[in-house]
Amino acid sequence: MHAVEITSFGGPEVLRLGERSVPVAGAGELLIRVTASGINRPDVLQRLGHYAPPPGTSDLPGLEVAGVVESGDASAMAAAGIRVGDRVCALVAGGGYAQWCVAPVVQCLPVPDGFSDVEAASLPETFFTVWSNVFDRARLQAGETLLVQGGTSGIGVTAIQLARAFGATVIATAGSDDKCAACLTLGAHHAVNYKSQDFVVEAKRITDGRGVDVVLDMVAGDYVAREVECLAENGRIVIIAVQGGVQSGFNAGLVLRKRLTITGSTLRPRPVAFKGAIARALREHVWPLLAAGKVRPVIHSTFAAENAAQAHALMESNQHIGKIVLTW
Repeated sequence: MHAVEITSFGGPEVLRLGERSVPVAGAGELLIRVTASGINRPDVLQRLGHYAPPPGTSDLPGLEVAGVVESGDASAMAAAGIRVGDRVCALVAGGGYAQWCVAPVVQCLPVPDGFSDVEAASLPETFFTVWSNVFDRARLQAGETLLVQGGTSGIGVTAIQLARAFGATVIATAGSDDKCAACLTLGAHHAVNYKSQDFVVEAKRITDGRGVDVVLDMVAGDYVAREVECLAENGRIVIIAVQGGVQSGFNAGLVLRKRLTITGSTLRPRPVAFKGAIARALREHVWPLLAAGKVRPVIHSTFAAENAAQAHALMESNQHIGKIVLTW
């Protein structure tokens, strides 16, 4: 099969189309003939040598795919209601940049009615991440306010739509007026251009001084101190990436007085059972919203698999709004 390989650590040019053996599904797994593969920031980090795959995982990049079920563990598939020939999308720990990919059965979800495989491939990584962190970990509730850092990223466009669909007020940050306008179009109630506005000042203004209940933070670094400043009492910060650095200093007195929670998580190394529980929650609570058109995938662009280097260059430019997808 064809697969996109990381030939050495470095820039986008190290991605090359190579030949690999078709993987074999083991117990609790199925084999997908891949038609589309989503691109995510962790893929870039892996290419740079900063995010190694978990032990026992394919060295190929790629954390989400869509395609057709070719074969698999018959009993596990029957228990999940999946049959050979079904169209599915799946979250995987690696190996997604390939024409065939093995996935745990419990991490597979049906392609929503009316969705293309490109749209389906854009769903798993961001939807699993947002559900796990914003709704499970940070416990966002209807009537609360969510601040999304980086509203036009793949994670951001998903967080905006899901939070609004479940009754939260959404403030999103972005790096240009055009991107702020895109956040508003996607459902954010307010958008803040972080290059010309102070999100702490704006968050307090928008909430009449109360502050926000939850912050979804993909930056970390010196953002954490500022986020502590703009949280309401009992507020929660959930960190899912550290693009601004791993070191953070903040006012611990505010954490005490306002009873704040600072937490975070990574999804890739978590057990299959943990990810399977997220998949079940998504199928129950979110897949109906997708089928009804109340939440939608946002595809910025697609690239043929042999042009994966161009796709990575686009992601690193931060010029995209939504997801970038490879096609096979």
